Amino acid sequence: MSFNLATILRESAAASPDRPLLRIGSLELSYRQVDEMSGRVAAGLRAAGLHRGDTLAIQLPNLPEFVFAYFGALKAGVTVVPLNPLLKAPEVAYHLQDSGARLLVTFDAFAGEAAKGAAEADDARVFVVGSPVEGTSPFDDLYGAEDGGDIEPMNSDDTAVIIYTSGTTGRPKGAELTHFQMYMAATVAADTFGYRTDDVSMAVLPLFHVFGLSSVMNCAIRSGATLVLVPRFEVGAVLDAIEQHRVTVFCGVPTMFVALLHADLTGRDVSSLRVCVSGGASIPGEVLKGFEAVYPGAPVLEGYGLSETCALATFNRGAEDRRVMSIGKRMWGVEIRVVDSHDHELPTGPDSVGEIVLRGHNVMKGYRGRPEATEEAMRGGWFHTGDLGYQDEDGFFYIVDRKKDLVIRGGFNVYPREIEEVLHEHPAVREAAVIGRPDARLGEEVVAFIALKKGTPATPEEVISFCKERLAAYKYPREVVVLDELPKGGTGKVLKAELRATL
Repeated sequence: MSFNLATILRESAAASPDRPLLRIGSLELSYRQVDEMSGRVAAGLRAAGLHRGDTLAIQLPNLPEFVFAYFGALKAGVTVVPLNPLLKAPEVAYHLQDSGARLLVTFDAFAGEAAKGAAEADDARVFVVGSPVEGTSPFDDLYGAEDGGDIEPMNSDDTAVIIYTSGTTGRPKGAELTHFQMYMAATVAADTFGYRTDDVSMAVLPLFHVFGLSSVMNCAIRSGATLVLVPRFEVGAVLDAIEQHRVTVFCGVPTMFVALLHADLTGRDVSSLRVCVSGGASIPGEVLKGFEAVYPGAPVLEGYGLSETCALATFNRGAEDRRVMSIGKRMWGVEIRVVDSHDHELPTGPDSVGEIVLRGHNVMKGYRGRPEATEEAMRGGWFHTGDLGYQDEDGFFYIVDRKKDLVIRGGFNVYPREIEEVLHEHPAVREAAVIGRPDARLGEEVVAFIALKKGTPATPEEVISFCKERLAAYKYPREVVVLDELPKGGTGKVLKAELRATL
């Protein structure tokens, strides 16, 4: 079947050419304009020597040029590799070489590292948004050719996007997501979210991450909605954008909701928000309840997914059909099981914790160039997520923790998320993360890292005592480390690997 993901832009532009698609600050671009600009980039990429099946890396913050380059590449039949702008030269080189990218689009603030990485990667060409550095070309050069209106016909199972996993074990792996998978992911998610053409969605989640790319940008464009770009998460900038553009849909990770929960809303009008979506990590129940008390018109609906599943696999469909602490029910077209270590399906109930496995239209075609890793992840025809959880009798799923984050203390399984939930109940705790520290006697010991609310002191001893009153003796943390901020990655997720490195 012939199909190209870029059709979602073309069809929405045809339906409402003058509707605003992108807003950033005072700049507004219509669907017609974005369709034309991306068409120019498609022609520019062809002129630069890229052909159907080649690969383009995009290393940009949330700017209009990301959207132009993304859809321009798709229109030209070129596979897109979104990259974190903060990557250093050796990391850039690795991703370019592993993906086979022949061209990189980056931002002038990162151009130096990008150019060094590209030089290491067989001299991939670099185009820079802003001021180019030596050996690079201005991104504006890609606008030189006229938009011919062409969209390269692709096979539905051709790779549209390669999303690199975080690389918690070994080097990052590139999950290959097809044109059809990305289209279905956007279509099903938009329907599940209840997107409307008059919605205004905020893109503050980085577009280089599958959550921002698929569940924010692709969903909004598939629905013909407006997308407000915010290049970096800062509470003031987010609140300004909500007020200025009357944002109705906000998607974020838990740390963003924590920050907005504690923001000063004096004189602010955030009443336009009608729905919020949380993903990327489990949102603590206290944070969810607190946020909805401060932003009463915006229920927070939690979903779950991975890079390998085009973002969403499960979702809480609405305030009336959700379970707090649950990641929701399976998305349309997705099958999910909870299995034991032998891949045997477990019964429902919280006593039947196992690994969550799934299959469906949203599951990647494989890891690029890694058949053995693909076979291992997809054994038995089911994608093994590495997440531990269970299913209740009503079909709601619950994540207990990552398999790799499980702490085994004295032979007992300790799930960090359970302890983190208790830590968030402490009136002084703003952020919390729990890990295991090697221990000669017990195997592992439980350690909590916390950041405190401004003007609300608490000692490690007080926090340990608080947990001791609420958790079994083998669970509560024996050590609490207080930090100003917990380390976070580009998507706002807490980096537990960095915390482990401090022990």
